[in-house]
Order: sequence, then C-alpha cells, then structure tokens
Amino acid sequence: MSRCLHRSPQGGERIGPVNLTLNALFHSDPVFAGGGGTFDDGVFGGHRALFLRNDHGLELGGGASVSPAFPPVPGTALSTKLKRRVFANLDLAPDLGARIGTLTWYRGVATCIGLCALTFLMAPGFETPIYGTVAPALTGTELDAARAQAIAPLAKGATTGYRVAATSLVAPLTDTPERPMIEGTAKLAFGEGLVAVLQRTGVGKADATQVGQLISSAMPLGDIQSTLLDYQLGRRPEKSQPRPLEKLEMRAAFDKRMEITRVGSTLNLKVIPIAIDNTPLRVQGAIGSSLYRSARAAGAPAKAVESYIRTLATRMSVARLDSDCKFDIIVKQARAATGEVQLGNLLYAGVSGCDEKLQLMPWESDGKIEWFDGLGKGNKTGMMAMPTNGRFSSAFGMRRHPILGYTRMHKGIDIAAPWGTPVYAATDGVVQFAGRSSGYGNFIKLNHGGAFGTGYGHLSRIVVRSGQAVRKGQVIGAVGNTGMSTGPHLHYELYKNGVAVNPRSVAFSSLRQLTGSDLGAFRSKLGQLLSVPVGRGAQQDED
Repeated sequence: MSRCLHRSPQGGERIGPVNLTLNALFHSDPVFAGGGGTFDDGVFGGHRALFLRNDHGLELGGGASVSPAFPPVPGTALSTKLKRRVFANLDLAPDLGARIGTLTWYRGVATCIGLCALTFLMAPGFETPIYGTVAPALTGTELDAARAQAIAPLAKGATTGYRVAATSLVAPLTDTPERPMIEGTAKLAFGEGLVAVLQRTGVGKADATQVGQLISSAMPLGDIQSTLLDYQLGRRPEKSQPRPLEKLEMRAAFDKRMEITRVGSTLNLKVIPIAIDNTPLRVQGAIGSSLYRSARAAGAPAKAVESYIRTLATRMSVARLDSDCKFDIIVKQARAATGEVQLGNLLYAGVSGCDEKLQLMPWESDGKIEWFDGLGKGNKTGMMAMPTNGRFSSAFGMRRHPILGYTRMHKGIDIAAPWGTPVYAATDGVVQFAGRSSGYGNFIKLNHGGAFGTGYGHLSRIVVRSGQAVRKGQVIGAVGNTGMSTGPHLHYELYKNGVAVNPRSVAFSSLRQLTGSDLGAFRSKLGQLLSVPVGRGAQQDED
C-alpha cells in the first residue's frame, strides 16, 4: 500500500491510500512509463491522483492529466484486511519478561519449548563423540620453513630466518677487535676508596695508585665529597693488560674540580677552582596564620625554619606572636659559579614589626656556642640537676659524725650510691679545684658564676681538670669512698658567696652576659648580618 496526494471533488488536496498490485506495477499503460496522470475509477473512487515513477516505485508528482483503465485485482482488499487484522500484531518470539499470563506470553513460551525440543531432537546425542583431527608435528624441512616464517620469542633465542652459508667474500677474523677508546662514569660514594673505585671501572692498579697520589697531594682523599668520576680509557697493547687511563674528571669539593690527563707515559693533575659566593640567605615576611607555612612560602629552607622556631621558643612563646609580626631568618649559604647551592646553619633569628621584638645570634663563648640577644645576654640555665643517681642518706645541718664521734656541722648532703656511679655537674660552670682535699678525699669544686658554687666529695675518680668549662649534666667524676667516709656515697655541697647552704633549699639559674671585647666582636658580627639584603621572600624590613 502506498499513499499519494489526490484532489477531492469538493476542492482541496489530501493524502489518501492507494493500493497498487503487482499487475499494476508491471502494467504497460503509458501512464506507468513516467510522467503524471489521474485515476477516475477503481480503488481511487474517481479521485485525481498525481504520482511519479522511479526506480524505487511510485512517488508524488505532477504533470499532464491522464485517465487510464486500472481495474482492481480481485481479492486484493481482502488479503490486505487479513494481513492487517491477523498478522499485524503477530510476534513469534515475544519478550517473556513482559505481559506475563497473556495469550501472547503463552505463545512465546510454546515457541521457546518447541525450538528447544527441535534442537534436542536434532542433536547427535551425548553418547556419540565428535571426532576431530590434530595436525602432526612438523619435522625436517617443513619445520625449517615454518620457523623461517615465524617470529620466535627472545626466551627461545629468537632463532628465526633462514641460515645462509658464508660466501667467498666473507673472511674469518683471527681476533675480536676492540674499541680504541672507552668512556664511562663511576660513582664515588661516601666511605669508598678512590683507588678501589678506579680499579673496579677497569683502570690498572699502577694508574689508580698514581691518581691517588696526585689527588692526595692537593687534598686529603677522605675530604673528597660524593661525586661522579668521568673517565676515559685508551687502547691497550694486549688483551691481557689493563687499559691505560687517558683522562679523569671529578668534582672533588664544592669549590674545586680536578682533571687528570695523560701526557706520554705520565699523568698530570690540574686543579680548577670554582668561584663561591658566601653571601647568607635572608628571608623576611609576615607571620600570618602560621609561622612555619609563611616562612616556607617565603623561601626559607625547612630545617632552617624548624631551628628558627626552636630558638625563638627559648625566649618567648611562639604561639602568642601576632599575625602582624615579621619574621627575619638568615641562613648560611654558599652559591657556586656552576649553579649549585649549599645551605648551612641558622645564623640569625629575629622578630620585629610588633610589640614582641627580638634579635638572636649564635656566639662561641668559653668553648661552647650559645644564642645571645642584641644586648649580649645569653640563655638562662634552669634549676640545678641531681648530681648523681641515688638516695639521700644524710641531710644538711648539725649531726653526730660517724667516724669522729661528736656533733658538728654537716655542710652538705650525702647521696648513697654504688661505687663508680657517674657524678654530673649540677649546672654550667668552670672547674675551680679538682684533686685531693683532706677529709673530702677526691674533691671537685665548680664555680657557676656570680655568687654560686658546688662541691663534690669522696669521689673514686676525677675526669676533669682545673680551669675546664663544664656543662649541666656533664660527667665530672664517679662515686667513691675516699677520705673520711664509711661507705660509697657522694658528699654534695652548695656555696653562696663562699658560704655553704642547704643544696635542697636553693634552686638558681645562671645568665651569661658578654662583656668587653667579646661584646664588641658580637655586635660587629650582628651588624654585618643585619646588612645582608633580603634574598627570596618579602620586602625589606623597615624597622
């Protein structure tokens, strides 16, 4: 059935159905040969229809009006109605998951069962085997031909392709040729010997030993940093001999390179200095919400920021610093002309731009390094430490002497401990006396600056000497039983303005203060650091 445009007697145009049978399509009437026409009878009911004929059938069209005879085929309308009513909605394989329980669903189930039964009936059966053939293994020339056309894996040697015999143009070699020069790179790690590394790379023992002697004449071999060795080995006269060293280059230190070249039969050393800029790295910026994050964002190294925070914590509460405060960090830095940079320890820690202002710089005094502020004041040492591990066996004050048998003043406290137990300095100080002292036996007296001092008696041994500076907790001797003593213990005394006082009733702290030439040198060094320009980081501090 096709649809075409036709004109009704009442006027106007509409789309109506047109039934074309096989006889009509193959009719010899001129109207079917092309062009346009009308049908005045038959199934068109006298309506005028316009159509065109092409390779795909009839289409709408226009043109001259023709009225050919087109009698209807008997039975055409009935067959069309049957197709519409019976077979239009007929689905032999419906979806069994939809419309369950309907006639369509049951018809689908029946179709499925019938197809399964038909398949089962047509099957050869489980007891009847199905035979197949296996190709025989290739041998001889067939195997060679197949291997030549295949790609074998590397695990099997990749033996592919035909083996072609040598022609008369191929001459066998009497010896395998060697490269005239060999270049390579070796790693010299910390703790490794230079001579051993060179021998491992193929350098002869004589050349490696000579290289070690040349470099040791310029610097100790143990001072060579971990570096790469670029070497070049020359041609050897015989395969049984090691290759001669032609050239060796290395970065021996941060500020020098070394080149060793062969001239004739000798090796020559050339030391090439590298220019180093030792200007410190200075970073400034606002603390903001996080001191650590702000300093890292400004370009300060992580270790320097950690040291900066620890240093500030000895003088103030870092958590209470206002966000408007500015941090000032100066770190030791060495920048080579080749572009490498080495960062060292923290040289300056400062806070400015707010109520809390602080300037701290490390300074060596009396053989130890401490942090001093801009006025030359050092850190305060805390309470005195316990001089040894033990129990208190005798208190300070009047008592009956266990050996003399009469009552007299006991100027210290006794701490009972096993013989040889370490004795520690109660706080920082300088050894005023170390040696034998009558009833005290082996005795040590420390001067802690100002009006305070401590004494340690009945020691079994002394490990410090007069004039030596000691720190809090440093071992200065060992518990003993020397002098007027009835058993191993430590007699501990505390002096204030030269008078013995009860050690358990006094807790003091000492404050170091730079004076004289030390204070002048300290301020000069501090001025030099503060004149360092800001490197990476925020703008220059206006204070």
